Amino acid sequence: MTAPARVVPAGRPGRIGPRAEPVPPLTHLETLEAEAAHIFREAAGQFDRSTLLFSGGKDSIVMLHVALKAFAPAALPFSLLHVDTGHNFPEVIAYRDRIVEKHGLRLDVASVQSYIDDGTLRERPDGTRNPLQTFPLLDAIRDGRFGAVFGGGRRDEEKARAKERVFSLRDEFGTWEPRRQRPELWQLYNGHHQPGEHFRVFPLSNWTELDVWQYIEHEGIELPEIYFAHWRKVFQRDGMWLAPGDWGGPRDEESLSERRVRYRTVGDMSCTGAIDSSASTVSEVIAEIAASRVTERGASRADDRLSEAAMEDRKREGYF
Repeated sequence: MTAPARVVPAGRPGRIGPRAEPVPPLTHLETLEAEAAHIFREAAGQFDRSTLLFSGGKDSIVMLHVALKAFAPAALPFSLLHVDTGHNFPEVIAYRDRIVEKHGLRLDVASVQSYIDDGTLRERPDGTRNPLQTFPLLDAIRDGRFGAVFGGGRRDEEKARAKERVFSLRDEFGTWEPRRQRPELWQLYNGHHQPGEHFRVFPLSNWTELDVWQYIEHEGIELPEIYFAHWRKVFQRDGMWLAPGDWGGPRDEESLSERRVRYRTVGDMSCTGAIDSSASTVSEVIAEIAASRVTERGASRADDRLSEAAMEDRKREGYF
C-alpha cells in the first residue's frame, strides 16, 4: 500500500497546513492608540500608585477612553484627579461628573478655592486662577503618594511641551529639570525614582490636535457641547473672546455681544478664549482644524501669552 501524497499549499513550498492570512498593518490611529495603551500598562506595572488628571477636556477624555480600553475587562487600576480652579465651564464640570458616575470611577478633587479661603493662595489681579493650580496639584500628589500622574499634554501644543519625555521625572518639589530626563529608546521607559520624586506620564505625547479629533470621530466619543459651535455671550480682551462668569466680566471699555463660537481647548474661564466658528459636528471641526495655521493654545489661551517661556517657567514650578 502506497503512502498518500503530501499536499503542499500554493505559494508555500514544503510547508504543510492551511495558508496563513496576512495581518493588515495598523492604521495611523490604531498605532497611536496602541502606543498610548502600552504607556498606560508600562506605568501600571512600574508604579504602585498612579492617578489620571481628568478635567473634562477633550485630551483627558481621549486619555481616559484609551485607558479604559487598555485594561478592559478589568477595572481601571488608578483614580482620577481634577485640580478645580472654581472658574470652570459648567458644561464641562457636568460632563466630568456624568462620566465618572457612568464608569464607576473614583474622582479626587483638589480645590483652588479652598486654598484661597484658608489664605494659602491669593487671587490674582487679572482674575485668572490657572497659575494657582500648582500648589493644590503638588499637595494632591504628595498626599496620594502617587509615583505617576497621567496628563493629556501633547508635544504639538507648545514648544515647552515638545521637550517633554513620555515619562517626565519631577523632583521632590515637583520641579521639571530637562537635564535630568532619561532617554526613551525603543519605547523603553525607566520609572526608577528617589523617595519624594514622581513622574508625569504623557500617553498622548505623539498625538496632534487633528489626531485627537479623528480618534474622537472614529470611536464615537461624547464631548461637552462647548467644543461645538453654539451661541454665547462673550466680550473681547487681548484679541480673544472671553465668557463672563464668577471670575469676572467685561470692563467699562468692553462690551458683551452674542456670537456663534466654540472652544478648541478648555481651561479656566478667565484665560480660555472662544473662536468664531460654525462647526457643529465632529467632521466639521476636523475640516476646520485641518485648515487652521494656529495652534489651539496659541489661538485661545491667554496664560501662554504672558512671555515666550511662560509654559516652561510654570513647568519648572511644578505645573503640568
